[in-house]
Amino acid sequence: MGLKFLEEIKQGIRSASLKKNIICYYINNGDDTLADLGKELNFSVPTVTKMVGELIEDGIVMDFGKMETPGGRRPNIYGLNQSSGYFIGVDISQKRVHIGLINFKGDLIDEQMDISFEEAHPHERFERLCEIIEDFMSHTVVPRDKILSIGINISGRVNPQTGHSYSFFYFDERPLTEMFEEKLGIDVSIDNDSRAMAYGEYIKGRVQAEKNIIYVNVGWGLGLGVIVNGQLYYGKSGFSGEFGHITAFENEILCHCGKKGCLETEASGSALYRKFLEKLHNGQSSLLTQQKENEDEITLNDIIDVALQEDILAIELIEEVGNTLGKHVAGLINLFNPELVIIGGTLANAGDYLILPLRSAIKKYSLNLVNKDSSIKVSKLGDKAGLLGASLLARSKFIGLI
Repeated sequence: MGLKFLEEIKQGIRSASLKKNIICYYINNGDDTLADLGKELNFSVPTVTKMVGELIEDGIVMDFGKMETPGGRRPNIYGLNQSSGYFIGVDISQKRVHIGLINFKGDLIDEQMDISFEEAHPHERFERLCEIIEDFMSHTVVPRDKILSIGINISGRVNPQTGHSYSFFYFDERPLTEMFEEKLGIDVSIDNDSRAMAYGEYIKGRVQAEKNIIYVNVGWGLGLGVIVNGQLYYGKSGFSGEFGHITAFENEILCHCGKKGCLETEASGSALYRKFLEKLHNGQSSLLTQQKENEDEITLNDIIDVALQEDILAIELIEEVGNTLGKHVAGLINLFNPELVIIGGTLANAGDYLILPLRSAIKKYSLNLVNKDSSIKVSKLGDKAGLLGASLLARSKFIGLI
């Protein structure tokens, strides 16, 4: 698809920039008439007609025929050609991988959740991830040659521009994207998982008209995705959003980043898990002591599940995490003055047990005039936010929107 268009992007031709604006409009607003498109983008009718015509020739845009109207002349509707190309999103969690496929319009058409991913050595994890992706491509619903790009989410420090990951898979000086492309034979991009989740919610999830958004990813770790004026905020090297590694406590608990006292050590899935096992060792009871013979079998999801079954110990600890997290989200609200704060990640599955104390702490610790501007919502995409965000980012990067 779009070989002419992609070549124009590489050459920096002005018409490519206009076409990117048209594609971006269709991504954000759906199908529309040429007149409405021109009005929104401030293009003349001849310019819109010419650009859309070339995108149709390139296979990126389609003419869907006449618009249904009560009377008068019916204009044609145009929009993205969903079959012009497909994109894979790969979301890596602590010991699982989620993978999915979207069409060119951004619709999720295939997925595989909770694939085991427990290899410890970086090189072994790389090889295993390539196997997972290859297996998915060989069994998915579209031919391999229609898959244009793969987006991979990785937690921690990721430089999307150079293609390096410094927290995981760091076993070679070469860009990680280069190694994936050699192995898979397809264009590959990488990004931070929290940022990709934020982008997924922005395009397909909880975001409506808001342009200034904070996405708080409360998973095993604690990350942040920031959108400012409708654009992802990366920082100089793509390292923005390391919310979990703000020094917040004098607790002497060693964080996985190598430092002590990080926010993540008290307000994350790993903190909840550690505290839960400590309470069990100290003799407190839980539904999980009856369900699991060995404490090593307990997972973070198990703790959330029993909380939803009204397990007192799990509820108390989740509420404690929610209160601690809310206090520091209040600081983010004071700092960024966002329109929307989205709470996502694994711990968001605990629902009100996390969200109610979090909201209460935000109200208590943020400035009243500032927090009135900010709506607090739970992720709409849930466990699929990562794979959707990764695939949507792969599409945007491939066609030069980011």
